[in-house]
Amino acid sequence: MSPNGSDRSSRRPMRRKLPQVLTAGLILATATGCTYKDFPRLGMPTPVTEEAPRILSLWQGSWAAALATGVLVWGLILWSVIFHRRSRTKVEVPLQTRYNMPIEALYTVVPLVIVSVLFYFTARDESKLLALDDKPAHTINVVGYQWSWGFNYVENVPGAGKDNAKTSKDLAAIPDRFRKDFPANANGVYEVGTPGERNPQNGNPGPTLWLPKGEKVRFVLTSRDVIHSFWVVPFLMKQDVIPGHTNAFEVTPNKEGTFMGKCAELCGVDHSRMLFNVKVVSPERYQKHLEELVKKNQTGYIPAGIEQTGHEKNRETNNL
Repeated sequence: MSPNGSDRSSRRPMRRKLPQVLTAGLILATATGCTYKDFPRLGMPTPVTEEAPRILSLWQGSWAAALATGVLVWGLILWSVIFHRRSRTKVEVPLQTRYNMPIEALYTVVPLVIVSVLFYFTARDESKLLALDDKPAHTINVVGYQWSWGFNYVENVPGAGKDNAKTSKDLAAIPDRFRKDFPANANGVYEVGTPGERNPQNGNPGPTLWLPKGEKVRFVLTSRDVIHSFWVVPFLMKQDVIPGHTNAFEVTPNKEGTFMGKCAELCGVDHSRMLFNVKVVSPERYQKHLEELVKKNQTGYIPAGIEQTGHEKNRETNNL
């Protein structure tokens, strides 16, 4: 058999398989369970806070930039394949282009421009998302530990005792720059979870963190042991929970419901069990829940975690 005949016979199986490959790709694209309403979010869940749309917009913009770059690269590759393929009648090496300064400048400058634009929008949105108000409506100390979560509600709850948040030894791990914003006479209540605990309403594993709809909440994140990561999935953001270092961010929930949360940092053998729930309710129902914790004698605070080292305190003081 001639070489040309051999080449043609080797191409036939590939041609026969092409419809099968295209059919499989179509099935994968249409069988994901997503609707046309979900597609604009590009895999992100529906936002449930006032801050989350900013993250979604950054995500969509990054996808648009990546897609535009991909189309350009794919177009150039296909253009080269189609219009610069070797002719069957000519075997000589085609004309080579070397040391073309305009082209070299182009593929140096364009990536720098793309990275600079992405950096600008990322830095802009990050600074907005991590900005803290002087006096948030609510403050909750999220405590991560192997293998569950605890929640200190830093609130002035009637009947909760006399363990003032600003002087409480259990909250000594939280730096003064956060404690100064605690409400006056915040005696507080707490919720402490175990891996085997479940939400009584939906059966989801883990303890339940309650939040008021339409009111800003500051999360102060501390750890008792190793690095964890506090992630409420429809918040569209997460932040590390680090022993000896305190992180914080604020959100304003704008949709009632119960949502899933989890640890997003591999923290040990039972990392997968570090789940929790977030229940967003009306402000009135939120206050009633705090009163219910008082009736359960869950007053005061659970230990927040590992206190900051002198080096870390000096670093934060110098950056203020």
